[in-house]
Amino acid sequence: MTAAPAPLDPILLWWLLIGAVVLVLPMALSLLMSTRRRRATQALVRMQRLAPAPTAKAAAVPLQMPRKVATPRRLPFVGDPDALCARAGVQMSGNAFLVLCAVATIGLGGIASLAFGPLFGVALGPGLGLLAPVAVLRARHARRVATFAQQLPDALDLMMRGLRVGHPISATISNVGRTMADPIGAEFRTMATQISHGDYLADAFQDLAQRMQQEDMDYLAVSISIQHGTGGNLADMLSTLSRVIRQRIMLRRRVKALSSEGRISAMLLSSLPVIIYGATSILAPDYYGAVQDHPMFMPIGFVIVGLVLANFLVLRHLVNFQV
Repeated sequence: MTAAPAPLDPILLWWLLIGAVVLVLPMALSLLMSTRRRRATQALVRMQRLAPAPTAKAAAVPLQMPRKVATPRRLPFVGDPDALCARAGVQMSGNAFLVLCAVATIGLGGIASLAFGPLFGVALGPGLGLLAPVAVLRARHARRVATFAQQLPDALDLMMRGLRVGHPISATISNVGRTMADPIGAEFRTMATQISHGDYLADAFQDLAQRMQQEDMDYLAVSISIQHGTGGNLADMLSTLSRVIRQRIMLRRRVKALSSEGRISAMLLSSLPVIIYGATSILAPDYYGAVQDHPMFMPIGFVIVGLVLANFLVLRHLVNFQV
């Protein structure tokens, strides 16, 4: 008969509750205060941009103040939480994300501690409550970037046709936001709102490039900044850039097709030791079970796991190409 589960320790539950209050309450207050501060700052910036132009008496004063960029927060294993949420397309501030991660870490850690012991709670709590959400947001950002890169040439062609028929650049950006699907539609709507509130065109494109972290978008932001400062035919520039981005996409697909055999071989070679170990443990449990008590079993096991991971990293580096 299986042993009955141990009763819950009330002292441990009280300590978990106190820890949750101590960690979550300051974060919640910081979240509320940061939301009000962010709204007030945005309103102040918009009103400053609507200020009248300087008169002739203020000729010695610079016409344009340098743009102030907020210093991002850098947290271990997370980076900048605000940028992480923005790049993943999640309508959530960084403080709110940290609060949810703290609650999940405490809750999952407490459940794992009660069910399996404190050691498992310490390991599973941060892993499932913090690292797993960060990995999900980064994977979501990677998918958004891939979709954005596929949509970018069509958006540039749409802007180019609008400029050639006489529409202003702000109208072409709004048209892309209305007619194209997300994520590029949502990003261009955000950029159109940013421009309508008084931000400069080059700065709006630069902010979009920082949110997406995509190479083709960086080229577009730099091209817009150069054209905005020197002048020129913006429609022809967008047409040329659209053609270059399409050629880069075709080159990436060609490289991916040519390297598919190597990637499949790397996947099989990396997963084969794990498959063999699992099959052997199921079909012949005594094969490893008979030597588990030997003092050299664990050191040799760690060495084998390290070699398997090194093999995976080396093969992954050999079959991944940056185009």
